[in-house]
Amino acid sequence: MSASANISDEDVGSLGLTGLKTFASGGIAEGLPTKKRLHVTAIGEGGKATKFSVTTRIGTPNEVDYFAHGGILLYMLRQLFKAG
Repeated sequence: MSASANISDEDVGSLGLTGLKTFASGGIAEGLPTKKRLHVTAIGEGGKATKFSVTTRIGTPNEVDYFAHGGILLYMLRQLFKAG
């Protein structure tokens, strides 16, 4: 993605994403605040890398907790065990 590109101007077609790529993202280890920008690299079958940025769809602090625990069910189960 170029520095001047608008993230809303990118889509699956313009990025050449086919579903046959391996994806890697960076920036999650530093924490995951709401609506964080992450950098993604998609590597195709021929080894060609496509880089782009995304904004996480995690919108609230509670959703950050759910994600950190592997989902809302695991979060709730851990809360119940902690209270019991």
